[in-house]
Amino acid sequence: MIKYSFTCKSNQWPPRLKKIDMLLKKIIKFKDDLHFKKNIDYDCNLILTNDKLIKKMNLQFRKINKSTDVLTFVSKVNINMKKPRKICDIFLSAETILKDSKINEINFYDHLTHIIVHSFLHINGFVHKKINDFVQMKNEEIKVLKKLSISNPYLL
Repeated sequence: MIKYSFTCKSNQWPPRLKKIDMLLKKIIKFKDDLHFKKNIDYDCNLILTNDKLIKKMNLQFRKINKSTDVLTFVSKVNINMKKPRKICDIFLSAETILKDSKINEINFYDHLTHIIVHSFLHINGFVHKKINDFVQMKNEEIKVLKKLSISNPYLL
């Protein structure tokens, strides 16, 4: 089972919450393509933030002193549970996502969908540190985005 919740840390997000909720419901329909496992419960908290907070998090956890669009953290909890559980925190910066969507002339919600798909793949073990891993993850993203009627973002 995949459950999600929102935590708003920026005033840029509340007007978008209804639309984001609809997007997540559409994305989660492709849970098999996103490699979510049936034998694991997922609790995903989307922390909707701004550049200031995400920059601080990026520095603290990745030693990179700049803002980013998304940071994904996963912890596994198995204590006294019938099924293993993954607790996932997904930090999203409205400012960076808006800026990048304008620069690349992409619809904000299409870009946000791509970022969430990317994050969900990270939750399920995909990485992009090596070129082969990057290509595999990119191909998985493109496949899911196509099913969501979103153009390949890597062709821009």
